[in-house]
Amino acid sequence: MPVSLEKFNEVYLRVKCEPAIAKELSEFFTFEVPNSRFMPSVRNRMWDGRIRLFSSATGKIYLGLLPYVRRFLAENGHKIEYGEGIAPPRQLDRDLTVKFVRTLEKKDFKARDYQIDAIHNILESDRGLILSPTGSGKSFIIYALTRYFVEKLDHKKTLIVVPTTGLVEQMYSDFADYGWFPDEHCHRIYAGSNKETPKEVVISTWQSIYKLDKRYFSQFGAVFVDECHLAKAKSLTGIMTKLHDCKYRVGTTGTLDGTEIHQLVLEGLFAKCNQVTTTAELIKRKELSNLHITCLVLKHPKQHIMLMRDKTYAQEMEYISTNRTRNLFISKLVASQEGNTLVLAQYIEKQLVPLCQMIIERCKENREIYLIYGATPTDDREKVRSLVEQNENAVIVASYGTFSTGVNIKRIHNIIFASPYKSQIRVLQSIGRGLRIADDKKQLNLFDISDDLSYNNRQNFTLKHFGSRIEIYNQEEFDYEIIPITLKS
Repeated sequence: MPVSLEKFNEVYLRVKCEPAIAKELSEFFTFEVPNSRFMPSVRNRMWDGRIRLFSSATGKIYLGLLPYVRRFLAENGHKIEYGEGIAPPRQLDRDLTVKFVRTLEKKDFKARDYQIDAIHNILESDRGLILSPTGSGKSFIIYALTRYFVEKLDHKKTLIVVPTTGLVEQMYSDFADYGWFPDEHCHRIYAGSNKETPKEVVISTWQSIYKLDKRYFSQFGAVFVDECHLAKAKSLTGIMTKLHDCKYRVGTTGTLDGTEIHQLVLEGLFAKCNQVTTTAELIKRKELSNLHITCLVLKHPKQHIMLMRDKTYAQEMEYISTNRTRNLFISKLVASQEGNTLVLAQYIEKQLVPLCQMIIERCKENREIYLIYGATPTDDREKVRSLVEQNENAVIVASYGTFSTGVNIKRIHNIIFASPYKSQIRVLQSIGRGLRIADDKKQLNLFDISDDLSYNNRQNFTLKHFGSRIEIYNQEEFDYEIIPITLKS
């Protein structure tokens, strides 16, 4: 008996098959969530820590996983019948896509080949997951497709979902820079904003809308989720499953976290991942700034190492964040750098605020210094972004959460990682803040600060995290050097 595949709606594919084949599919599409054993729900035996992408009971699986389902069935010798709604991608003339994109270009802007390819692929298949690094022009891809869908969808709107209020404003501003009039076409939604609008395009944070019911989402015929790797799993799947009649679906991200389950969930909600270019390729093509990473490994005093040798990760982070000698070293490093400098730290009260004060004291009145974190109003963040673009020697001291993702400042010359991090997404997104080209910038200098508290050849937690970052730098073909530095008592 052949296996029947049919489109259930714009979210799900339905598989009709014998129970034995359904069990095979269920096992193949079941994954253990990384580090789930540490989660309270798993420890309390309320959940087994696994995600099952295929439901044996309903026969449903995310539509975007059709290529994986098809390959699994074929490799296991199962005959496939295609039911209603399953159609091969359209074959469109690329010249027509090029012609359309050229109508959107300006005198000082010309779309790159990979941007046109990404747009063409979406137009052929109606959906896609675009993997393209920071600085590669994802916003233009979204803009071009938005213009297309606004013309194509007579009675439906276009929804653009972003992770932060700052990115709502930046997307709105980018549309204006590309030559559109967003005040006529676009409505912005974040905390306290009116959710209803007659305008064709809605730009919203996912936090502002994910709790709304299906009736609200029925007005949209196209959806974009920018930086889709950041939307919490339940919130993102909630939004995308409520858009069950929304035909056009595009996710964009600069990086995935490297886990199979993370990629498959995103591909299920959108489509098979399409990596359009890489950071290393863009640097070679001179479309991003050159990058040099200086890894400063701080060797802490022996007496401190003895005190920290049996501490937990949280206690180690507390020590590192509040260590005055370490923060003074960072403030001296900031003062020694020329050009606009971005300092990223994790903890607000413990490190960010006192470190900012040290930098102010060290630089005195010679440099403009701005402190940005979660409580900083969106308008103020936008003002700082604009001021730094016009400045030559400013310092932004910011939390990772507010400035590691999506913020577009071309004239960043130096970035300092003041807090250790191992997340591939957070590291690459943070580097991306400074890779955009500016007239007065030859390269981005990144200072990656790590801490050696090793005892008897046993590496401390954050030094292991540094090792994870080195693996990322090697994988991305980044230029780096490692310099050991001894901290004095």
